[in-house]
Amino acid sequence: MDTRIALISVSDKSGLEPFARGLHALGFELLSTGGTARALREWGLPVREVSDYTGFPEILEGRVKTLHPRIHAGLLANLSLEAHRQTLEQLQISPIALVVVNLYPFEQALRAGASEAELIEQIDIGGPTLIRAAAKNFEHVAVVVRPRDYEWVLQRLQSGGLSREERALLASPRVRPCRRIRRTDCELVPPVRPRRRPARNADPHLSAPADPALRGEPPPARGVLHRTLRAPQHDCDRTPDLGQGAFLQQPAGRRSRAGAGARV
Repeated sequence: MDTRIALISVSDKSGLEPFARGLHALGFELLSTGGTARALREWGLPVREVSDYTGFPEILEGRVKTLHPRIHAGLLANLSLEAHRQTLEQLQISPIALVVVNLYPFEQALRAGASEAELIEQIDIGGPTLIRAAAKNFEHVAVVVRPRDYEWVLQRLQSGGLSREERALLASPRVRPCRRIRRTDCELVPPVRPRRRPARNADPHLSAPADPALRGEPPPARGVLHRTLRAPQHDCDRTPDLGQGAFLQQPAGRRSRAGAGARV
């Protein structure tokens, strides 16, 4: 269990080749799926298919690829706990140190006028699950979701590894695509799209009854006027590049333990 594993599964392959080459040069074992695995092989890089690693094939036309206990146990194990380490050993599961994932291009398909069936196939299940699992376990796993961060992450790995603060940054809502995931979840409610658009920046699923006196129906009616509750915003697309170090500046008295946790 000494070999570091990087799980790579991306739709947008921009900048991936030099990043993957750099990871391979650092001794990472590359674990991948479908089209990403094919691209890595075309670039002459050794790669292990997730299906070979899990012993379970990709099924349902690719709908189920990474949703497997061997993957998520490797992502979620708290390596500071002896019980978790023993479980991995007993089940011969290797911890996964790095997750490189970006999501299906749902919004592009929506803008292009894709059919409902086509849009449903662009709803990503495995990607957000991998991102959330890695973000939850940022003490031991680094998650990279934006191609523009590849160079910075590779430089940090080449310089000795990612610190706890840097892994926490990569896992934070300011970097991972939380707003995009939420938009995708709410943009299409299978199997029928909402006919009326919700208020701007509002979640159509978050509403609460307004004043009953405003209903305006006769006594037998049981309708109710709902007001929309505004959801908090996380603009994940307007953050500066990590190389600028903007997020690492924290107010005095709120800094996390420098150097705490193992480096990835």
